[in-house]
Amino acid sequence: MQNKKQSFIEALLNVLIGSFVFFVSLYIIFPILGIESNTEKNSILSIYFTSLSILRNYLLRRYFNKKHQM
Repeated sequence: MQNKKQSFIEALLNVLIGSFVFFVSLYIIFPILGIESNTEKNSILSIYFTSLSILRNYLLRRYFNKKHQM
């Protein structure tokens, strides 16, 4: 059973690793698709989706921990 801090740390690490993959992949896929971008736009996209992912992972982990307690 995880406490809230452990759930947050797990969600954060999971998403940070995923964010790195996402950020690097932007530089690969955007030119292939003909999408014009730059570091500032890529950073904003990365921060936005990283924040959503951390929240999603944390809430899912807390839900399943609570469900496990029942």
